[in-house]
Amino acid sequence: MARERILSIRDLAVSFRTTAGVVHAVRGVSFDLYRGETVAIVGESGSGKSVTAKTLMGISSRNSTIESGTELFTYTDEKGQKVTRDILKMTTKEIRHEINGRRIAMVFQDPMTSLNPLMPVGRQIMEGMIWHYHTPKEEAAKKALELMNLVGITDAEKRFKNYPHQLSGGMRQRIVIAIALACDPDLLICDEPTTALDVTIQAKILELIRKIQKERQLSVIYITHDLGVVAKVADYVNVMYAGRIIESGTVDEIFYDAKHPYTWGLLSAMPDLETDDDRLYAIPGSPPNLLYPVKGDAFAPRNRYALKIDSRVEPPMFRVTDTHYAATWLLHPKAPKIGMPEELAKRVKRLLKDAERLEEGRMSAEAIATGAMAGAVAEGREVSADQSAPKEMTEEPGTNKPAGMLTPEEAVATRSAENASRRRKHSSPCGDGRKEGGV
Repeated sequence: MARERILSIRDLAVSFRTTAGVVHAVRGVSFDLYRGETVAIVGESGSGKSVTAKTLMGISSRNSTIESGTELFTYTDEKGQKVTRDILKMTTKEIRHEINGRRIAMVFQDPMTSLNPLMPVGRQIMEGMIWHYHTPKEEAAKKALELMNLVGITDAEKRFKNYPHQLSGGMRQRIVIAIALACDPDLLICDEPTTALDVTIQAKILELIRKIQKERQLSVIYITHDLGVVAKVADYVNVMYAGRIIESGTVDEIFYDAKHPYTWGLLSAMPDLETDDDRLYAIPGSPPNLLYPVKGDAFAPRNRYALKIDSRVEPPMFRVTDTHYAATWLLHPKAPKIGMPEELAKRVKRLLKDAERLEEGRMSAEAIATGAMAGAVAEGREVSADQSAPKEMTEEPGTNKPAGMLTPEEAVATRSAENASRRRKHSSPCGDGRKEGGV
């Protein structure tokens, strides 16, 4: 089945006018997104992740300027026709009526500040349906209750009349997700949706988004600085630094075969119980001040593997595989052969072993379930779906960790095991517009 591209961003550049000067926040960002897939944008604070997403919603700050680029968004209109629009060329009024909430929805980082404190949450879910589709209030209220049940709000009829301050942080974030889903959008943008939540609630929210995405064939852009979250949700990963994508690839390629020293730094900074070093690794230095033009590789001052050319010429995107690209001169044929740090390489080997173990366990579980169902059919007994596999324990033996809650390393291994069973054979997620480096 051919993949359906719904979003194509090319050479996006965004700057901000400030009292100190012009800040070049986004510098030539390009990537594609396909229906039903998740692209994660990861990087330090100030790397341009949220600015990139906000241009899709037409909600950039008033002091921002779109210097260049295109954002081609494809959707099906009311007549059933496929329509492709360049969002950057649409007026604010057109974006409000045709895009925002209706076809692209956003889940923000802090639900307390994104919800109206003076309006019951039920009415806030109804608002988009009434505004975009002129849905009768009774019908909108019924669908709002269905959405509240869908996102896991208990006693929805009672909570419908509650105000945001009467709900917990996890429940408020579920309400925000319900608001985003109210108009059945094609694209969901999640901007750090779990940062303000504790770890247990975070795992539940991530699983909820994945479940809804699978049911509705939603495309998702995930913005985060947490690689543990990326491991749980992403199909493809774009690593941003100083307003530019410096490495992109599948989640397996980024975690197991990263090529850019900045990506190595991010992976090394993930906590690991089995590391030999007692101290948590931190990338030295600070990101560059984008008030000033960036000369050469923006990461060069913080890069212990920097070459002389890094201070003079910005590296192009070098092709590693059809889905993996990285902007580093270390991939040039004439560059010295430098691999990832030894400690990180050891961690990758452990992750690969875990992935193999999980894949073997998954195949064994499937074989047992298939055998049990076949035996039941032969004996003429009825077997429900939940009887074909053992029930999940409430707590894992020997730990205080709730069953189903994965560490970042386990999440990476699990995603790799899933990918191993359904190998993708399709084109680069960056499309034909990818700039590739050469000799």
